[in-house]
Amino acid sequence: MRIGLMKSATAVSAAALMLLSGPVLAQEAAAQVRPATGSGGDIVNYGQIHSPVVGRGGMVVSQSDLATRVGVEILRQGGNAVDSAVAVAFAEAVTLPRAGNIGGSGYMVLHMAATAERPAQTVAINYYGTAPAATTPDLLLDDSGRFDRSKPSGFINVSVPGTVMGMWEAHARFGSMPWADLVAPAVKLAEEGYVLSDGEADATAGRARVLATDPGAREAYLKADGTAYRAGEIFRQPLLAESLRKVARGGADEFYKGELARQIVAGVQAGGGVITMADMAAYRADVSEPIWGSYRDHRIAYMPPTASGVSVAQALNLLEHFDLRSMGWGSVDSLHLISEAMKITSSDRRLIGGAPQWTTPAHGLASKEFAAERVKLISPDKTLKAADIPEGNPYPYESKDTTHYSVADAFGNAVSNTYTLSNSYGAHVAPAGTGILLNNHMDNFYWGSQGQPNSPAPGKRLGSTITPMIVFEDDKPWLVTGTPGGGYIIATMVQLISNVIDHRLNVAEAAMRPRLNQGAGDSPLELEGGFSPDVERLLRERGHTVRPSMTMGSTQSIMVEGDRFLGAADTRRPDALALGVR
Repeated sequence: MRIGLMKSATAVSAAALMLLSGPVLAQEAAAQVRPATGSGGDIVNYGQIHSPVVGRGGMVVSQSDLATRVGVEILRQGGNAVDSAVAVAFAEAVTLPRAGNIGGSGYMVLHMAATAERPAQTVAINYYGTAPAATTPDLLLDDSGRFDRSKPSGFINVSVPGTVMGMWEAHARFGSMPWADLVAPAVKLAEEGYVLSDGEADATAGRARVLATDPGAREAYLKADGTAYRAGEIFRQPLLAESLRKVARGGADEFYKGELARQIVAGVQAGGGVITMADMAAYRADVSEPIWGSYRDHRIAYMPPTASGVSVAQALNLLEHFDLRSMGWGSVDSLHLISEAMKITSSDRRLIGGAPQWTTPAHGLASKEFAAERVKLISPDKTLKAADIPEGNPYPYESKDTTHYSVADAFGNAVSNTYTLSNSYGAHVAPAGTGILLNNHMDNFYWGSQGQPNSPAPGKRLGSTITPMIVFEDDKPWLVTGTPGGGYIIATMVQLISNVIDHRLNVAEAAMRPRLNQGAGDSPLELEGGFSPDVERLLRERGHTVRPSMTMGSTQSIMVEGDRFLGAADTRRPDALALGVR
């Protein structure tokens, strides 16, 4: 792809200058503006405020600056993208304990370039949590039959964790360095400690009261008096260091069948949870083909269900029917259409559920044909109400506190990985003596229902809004991206892709533009700060109920342009870092 460089400040459009100095333009002004020039891979473009980090030997982008540096060092040692991704996962379990983990789970999309020994491969690894065999329909219900809001903090809400198995599976298939060498940096960080950042100190302080209620979590993550460590202090995790040593020596077998597994199970059961050794030993990661789609001639590898790649695919398929570029970024016309596409997509998410008890019509939801039917519901003049959206039928077309990181190497390989504990700090519990924070994934089920896509069931792999992805150009990874954000993930990814492909924003600028989110039915249209009051007024005139929102997501992205790697760390979450190999 040609790199479009702006030759002088005079080449900047009036709209771009206004974007530099004020809020997003309202519709009347945006309609007069020529779309911004650029390729999406621009380094110098005076119409865009943000610039990506550049590397030529690879790139790592994560929410933890320390983990990013670990991943880059693995690349410098000659490791490939999978080696680096495994090392980052374990490092973030130490440096980003509210989301990075070995007691949680996630999803990975990876691409391995062709070699003399094997053809190119693109693979999806689902290592999300599974419900223990003792799961019952009323496990998390109170005496009145309603979901018990007190239970997300506690061992009873822990699913069988998948992170260690997911990393093991990726490494066994595609890694090039010894497993123990990839876990070693995390062991060192946990044992020797690191200077706690303001962001992590504030996050822990905000959860200290709940963490202090569990003896294992209190011992591992708080001071002896139950208070949180302060920014600038050295934070050491000797218990987690020992657990990581066991994983380094024994791999997945140690975590799921060995001494460490017995420690985890004993701690869970002592705290009232229901995970058994049989549950741990039975856990497997699901390795499959990705769901393939496209957006304006760019092929995209999406994470299949139980992740939500099909929802991003559906929304982009709907938007493909409209010329968003000619409307201009941030125009009311384009924002209205994105909102309507998200409203339809959110409505159809009722069909996405946990496996294997529920089969999601993934190819139908992601198909161009289904989008061609559903797009007929969209009006350019007014918003859809819940009553205006009949249930779609994709079957004929069948064939929150989370963290994401992206890795690309000089060999043409790429990894997009998102993993989570669900809530910030998960269930706020750690089995005694392990230092391992555990997830509260069981909260993701729809408690109080039976026979539905996300109804609880023994052994069921939970559903999630998570959706790591890789966008291709000429059959090579071009954009590696993903985001945390719970219910904001799908809309965040749709807008990131549109910003780069439709509006040709560089990957850093695309990440930093304000975002919207639209749920199903008559839920309000949420806008991040930065949109003009005129935009809000004009959206209301089309029938939208508009309300301000917190920040949405935190994309960690890499664009590959020839021999250059362009990294963008979204500053919506502190401590994120993009770092290239020179």
